[in-house]
Amino acid sequence: MNQEESYVIVIYGGTAAGIVAALQAKLMGKSVVVIEQGRRIGGLTSGGLGDTDVGMKEAIGGLSLEFYRRVARKYGQDGACWLFEPKIALEVLLEWVQESGIEVVYGERLDLKDGVTKQGTEIIAVRMESGKVYNGRMFIDATYEGDLMAKAGVSYVVGRESNAQYGETLNGIHTGNELPSGIDPYVVKGVPESGLLRRVNPDAGGRAGDGDTKVQAYNFRMCLTNNPDNRLEIEKPEGYDEADYEILFRAIEQGQSSKFFKLNRVTPDKTDSNNNSGISTDYNGMNHSYPEADYAAREQIWHAHRVYQQGYVWTIQNHPRVPAEIRAVYKPWGLPRDEFVDTGHWTPQLYIRESRRMLGDYVVTEHVVRRKDKVADSVGMGSYAMDSHHTQYYVNADGHVSSEGGFYERLAAPYPISYRAIMPKEQECTNLLVPVCVSATHAAYGSIRMEPVFMILGQSAATAAVLALDGDGIVQHVDYKSLHAELVQAQQMLYSEA
Repeated sequence: MNQEESYVIVIYGGTAAGIVAALQAKLMGKSVVVIEQGRRIGGLTSGGLGDTDVGMKEAIGGLSLEFYRRVARKYGQDGACWLFEPKIALEVLLEWVQESGIEVVYGERLDLKDGVTKQGTEIIAVRMESGKVYNGRMFIDATYEGDLMAKAGVSYVVGRESNAQYGETLNGIHTGNELPSGIDPYVVKGVPESGLLRRVNPDAGGRAGDGDTKVQAYNFRMCLTNNPDNRLEIEKPEGYDEADYEILFRAIEQGQSSKFFKLNRVTPDKTDSNNNSGISTDYNGMNHSYPEADYAAREQIWHAHRVYQQGYVWTIQNHPRVPAEIRAVYKPWGLPRDEFVDTGHWTPQLYIRESRRMLGDYVVTEHVVRRKDKVADSVGMGSYAMDSHHTQYYVNADGHVSSEGGFYERLAAPYPISYRAIMPKEQECTNLLVPVCVSATHAAYGSIRMEPVFMILGQSAATAAVLALDGDGIVQHVDYKSLHAELVQAQQMLYSEA
């Protein structure tokens, strides 16, 4: 097999954003390859997130909307369908790939040591761990981690800016407890000498609004079923440690009786089950090293999250320290036999809510999301609430366990996202676009980071890439009027009347 392949556009990451970008490139007549690190395309869209974080439906157009229409047709529905099973999402994406003749390469990961070859500001080729080399004239990083972006020498941020940096209100350390009050933080209640409970920090690490390098929590979006004919019981995982759930037990003792995890139906007998409170399926505080970690360390983090979350569900369903009436609510739910059949019915996709964020010449801030700052070069719209999950547990001023980092602030109207948010600084890289790890603050990214928006930005990135190729090959030189015209023709929603 030839170890070196050449394409016009190379897309790293088979997320929904990557597949949509490839489809748009093919529609515009360019050769394209999608390099997917794993064995399943679609990222979170096919990985369990079937209760779509849609925000305001009028903000979704183009191929992103077409995806949800195709899902609807699978269920014999008209219009768009925002609730669906993982297997249906995967079917739609695989059919798109087949119909369009998109080449997808599976199981290839970027060489993190020396995987990007550049001449000046231009990426020439990327090399995988296997030694395979993909030459291209234009590159799109559609991964959740932003590895290609980072290894291409593009500036980025990990963690939270201070509120002061951009004059924001939601950034930085964000106190505000989503746990019952009065949870003792010590291994032996009332005895500081016994040490703090696991994952509980002695303080928040700074004052409210201060920046840090922590990232919001990850988990798995579980597809569960209560259909006995399709259900596999969730077993206690190997490596289970009861001490990991002491905060849960104490939250129950302090009065928590619900919101242990969501049971949002995507069909009458299947769920998209997500985190639902300060103590839930998020493995708070255990992912802070993930963005910069190598593959082996990331796999360890993935495994630790799997053990924690599977163990958490088993605990809620079976542990004697969980009252019988709570166990009874969750006990009927298990893993569907007809989902994720290649990976033991558990999704392979960890929910990387936030990793690296590009630092371009333009940064989307809270002011853009609140429509206070105007955007003249929109390539799509966001509309979901500014939403961050927790980053950690800590001992608050009252001497009790508190969650930190969570916020959820609804928006009044959709807002435009600038073309400049998906392109690096010209002096750093001229033939790369980044539709997922976009140039935005933590506060603003809390709204942008939704699957429909990633698909929108993937389509717009591919459109801009083609226009750059038809010009001087520099993405920063793309004429916005020409890009706007192409996006309007593609039925992208670019501005709101509100």
